[in-house]
Amino acid sequence: MRRFNIHMCIGIFLIALGVYAIILDQSFYTHREKIIDVGPIQASVNKEEQCNRLPIGFGIASIAAGVLLVAFEMKRRK
Repeated sequence: MRRFNIHMCIGIFLIALGVYAIILDQSFYTHREKIIDVGPIQASVNKEEQCNRLPIGFGIASIAAGVLLVAFEMKRRK
């Protein structure tokens, strides 16, 4: 049975982080904003905003680095 070392763990982590960055590139959230609040008259609007988590380039670079680390470690073990 082969043991995992630090290079293999970091490589797998980078691959997972890259997949996460590509799949969940953007997220949306909704919040309520008051427009008018005068006595008994109130008006509010639901606003949907976009939040970019990680750029796509980071995801691709992370996957590539992870694959290289894992391949390097597997080649070194032979």
